[in-house]
Amino acid sequence: MDHQTKHISAYRIFLSGLVQGVGFRSWTKRLAESYGLDGWVRNLPDGRVELFAQGENDVLQDFIWKLWEGPKGARVDKMEIIKEAVSHEERGFYIKY
Repeated sequence: MDHQTKHISAYRIFLSGLVQGVGFRSWTKRLAESYGLDGWVRNLPDGRVELFAQGENDVLQDFIWKLWEGPKGARVDKMEIIKEAVSHEERGFYIKY
């Protein structure tokens, strides 16, 4: 029996900088899927990108660090990270329009 408990966390993240029109959403989706995370990503009218991601805490921390890099041509100037309640409805990672 496996006695290690997986700590699942969820975060809402707002990214500012050059994050729209540079393929950020599709890049984020691929990155999140490679980490096995659930959630979504979308552009906001004010030029920011918003995303919700949940998964194992350690994996999520790595994913968040990777977000600073972004796709080629992007520049993340600011990241606002808000701890959220884990959602049992989220399965897979998708782009919201």
